[in-house]
Amino acid sequence: MTTGGIQLRGIQRGEDESAGDAEKKPSWNLSGAVISAAIEVHEVLGPGLLESIYEAALCQELALRGIPVQRQMEVPVFYKGVSLAQAMRLDLLIDDTIVVELKSVESILPIHKAQLLSYLRLTRRQVGLLINFNTPQLKQGTHRVINSNLKSSASSAISSSPR
Repeated sequence: MTTGGIQLRGIQRGEDESAGDAEKKPSWNLSGAVISAAIEVHEVLGPGLLESIYEAALCQELALRGIPVQRQMEVPVFYKGVSLAQAMRLDLLIDDTIVVELKSVESILPIHKAQLLSYLRLTRRQVGLLINFNTPQLKQGTHRVINSNLKSSASSAISSSPR
């Protein structure tokens, strides 16, 4: 599904994850590895805990799998060329490539996807994962969000200056 420059792909719908340009494959493979790690965390801990517990456990699982992760990464936000005093925080940044937004809520709402899309736009990243641990099966609460306004060859460095 495409809405407002983004593509939303819920893994529970069984959409073809290999579709798309060959350039996307490294981030698709990495996002698959992150989803696999999240499934392991969910199988061990189950639903119903605080988001912060899942975040800590997922970081541990990613470390065990040798996947680089930054937790609660502060990112400056610019408005009309001026850095705002308030920065945003990414739940997780995986291998300087994939933004992960974690939730432990009754259901994913459109605002949660919009939040992740904003993070992708502001960090100039293409792929994000929205993972809700408060589901009976994690695949029901996992969504890939694609910032289709970016070319896959765009710089992956977080911008510390305005565009």
